[in-house]
Amino acid sequence: MATSEEKHETIDRLKGPRYYRITLSGYGGEAAYMSISKEAHDFWKPILDEHGDSDLVNYMVNDDPADYEFENIESVPPEADFLQDPENDYKSPWYESPTEYEHQYGVTYDACYISVDEVDSDDYMSKVLNEVIDRKDLPEFITDLQEETEYEFEGTDFTECYASNDVEYIAQMYSSEKGGFFDGIIETHGEFDPKKLNFMLGEYDNGEETVTGVEYDGVEIDNQGGDTNGKGYYASVWKNA
Repeated sequence: MATSEEKHETIDRLKGPRYYRITLSGYGGEAAYMSISKEAHDFWKPILDEHGDSDLVNYMVNDDPADYEFENIESVPPEADFLQDPENDYKSPWYESPTEYEHQYGVTYDACYISVDEVDSDDYMSKVLNEVIDRKDLPEFITDLQEETEYEFEGTDFTECYASNDVEYIAQMYSSEKGGFFDGIIETHGEFDPKKLNFMLGEYDNGEETVTGVEYDGVEIDNQGGDTNGKGYYASVWKNA
């Protein structure tokens, strides 16, 4: 049985502001989409088709050409060196390409899990008071709420993040990651209501739907950061259809 002091603490907590930590974890990553020339595409595409992406990944991850360790080519001709910044005369990192038209980061929607904990403050190191949602599959979580509300709850907003028609040829670099991608705390006056959540999704050229943001009661939640482990790099080029 709870003591009188514990009961007063519970009443005070229910009357005052309450805090909930929302985290998203699973598989996702970071990707850069770059516009490249036909010459660059025509150099890299046959290499990718025949040997895979190891040489293109090597080109992407090394900022200094002296660090290249190619397996199937001797060097990169100027017309295929699409990360070279012509204005500043240096090679850009793949995540800061001078011809980037879209940048992707986050957890993949169909490989995402949501957790919600009530915590004692809005501090990053706040103490967990109550486990509300324990790592539930996000699409399943949304479907359950839609069925519960007879589909009045939508839960997602989609944005198309595709290349525009003036981008003829595309290069993509993708850093695959696993772990936590989103960690944000909300303040409420009352219990957490899952039907007030809304997830913003971006649909990208690689076909993935990535969670790009989370709202609660119409207000976007600040992402305090994640903690992920790299699982590998992948690179490709293609003609924009």
